[in-house]
Amino acid sequence: MQFGSVKVINNLSFSVKKGETFGLLGSNGSGKTTTIRALLGIYPPTSGELLVEGKPYSVAGDVRLGYLPEERGLYKKESVIDTMVYFGQLKGLSRDDARNEATAFLERVGLADKAKTRLDKLSGGQQQKVQLGITIMDKPDLLILDEPTKGFDPVNRRLLMNIIEEHQKKGATVILVTHQMEEVERLCDRIILLKDGKAAAYGTVSDVRKAHDGKSLDDIFIEIYGEADKEADNA
Repeated sequence: MQFGSVKVINNLSFSVKKGETFGLLGSNGSGKTTTIRALLGIYPPTSGELLVEGKPYSVAGDVRLGYLPEERGLYKKESVIDTMVYFGQLKGLSRDDARNEATAFLERVGLADKAKTRLDKLSGGQQQKVQLGITIMDKPDLLILDEPTKGFDPVNRRLLMNIIEEHQKKGATVILVTHQMEEVERLCDRIILLKDGKAAAYGTVSDVRKAHDGKSLDDIFIEIYGEADKEADNA
């Protein structure tokens, strides 16, 4: 992936297996967002290809995709339930099915009493819950989650991790972008750590740890990206 003369992603190659949770990790500026936007068709790759089950990937194809961006993008002047129903219908659900899915999700995450509340009256964490509900309400085959628990307290982080894990166990493939290594340890089957648009580490969590003398993922992250920060400071 290249923008002008700047190469953001350089000869990056990795696979995500059907039904697994795959951790897409890296420091800020490592190429994670660009990679995700290429997957979503926002940035057409300047070279290479994206394949799903051996076929060129298209957002308009048969794969149901759910994307939870780091930045919230909801209609804040509308009520929670109306927003969820609207997006559910955009995803192909009937109005009744969208309402049923939305109601069940709000009950699950403790927001049933906020169904008729305007979104701009909710806290940031509550809005993030709503956005996750919209992302998963049509039971997507592929979930791309960018910092899904950012800013959450431990109780709500655990709740959302449980929900993500449930969808993975039902067969969904999950690409998880996070800086929370405890989430990676619990949820991810395999990971890739990006640095300067290249893979600095790639494989199962246990294989990556073994390659770094059994260090924790936190320590491996610091080992790989701390060097880059020192170089930047000395530049």
